[in-house]
Amino acid sequence: MELQALPFQQPLDGISPKTIEIHHDKLYAGYVAKKQEIQTALNPLEHGGDLTSANQTYSALRALKDGETFAVNGVYLHEYYFDVLGGDGKPQGELANALTEQFGSMENFISYMSACGMAARGWAVLAWDTKEKALRVYTGDAHNQGGVWGCLPIIVLDVYEHAYFIDTGSDRKTYIANFWKNLNWKAANALFLQATKQA
Repeated sequence: MELQALPFQQPLDGISPKTIEIHHDKLYAGYVAKKQEIQTALNPLEHGGDLTSANQTYSALRALKDGETFAVNGVYLHEYYFDVLGGDGKPQGELANALTEQFGSMENFISYMSACGMAARGWAVLAWDTKEKALRVYTGDAHNQGGVWGCLPIIVLDVYEHAYFIDTGSDRKTYIANFWKNLNWKAANALFLQATKQA
């Protein structure tokens, strides 16, 4: 796994270069490094290593597998988050049309997902639910909590304090409003089309 470069140029509206630098170059990069470290430790176990100590209370394998989901989701969620930033915040495309149809208006959708962002401790995720064949907003309090199997992320909103504290202090509501101002709807629409095609 390689560290992904930021897909947008600075600056963003209301989200400072310093915040992005720390968020991408330190925090996200740290998850990439840990994902690689965990995979290196798992490799010998996946290829005939000693698995006799595996159990649900504590074992090296249990610890590695628990850390794996946290690190891998930490990588993937951050990549989805950065992938939809750097736009002008103006809804467009099939995704905007689908959200308007499902939620009654774009304002209703943004209001609902923003409220989910206020209610969550870590993440609010607009995803394509491949079972229901519908758009759903799910939340997570940690990288490896709250995700729903069979759902493909489209718009990922990071609401951990590191995403906004330098810029807005504890004012998460303003940060979420800034997120929408910087949303790249073209990129989000491409993810939506890819997800619905796969489904």
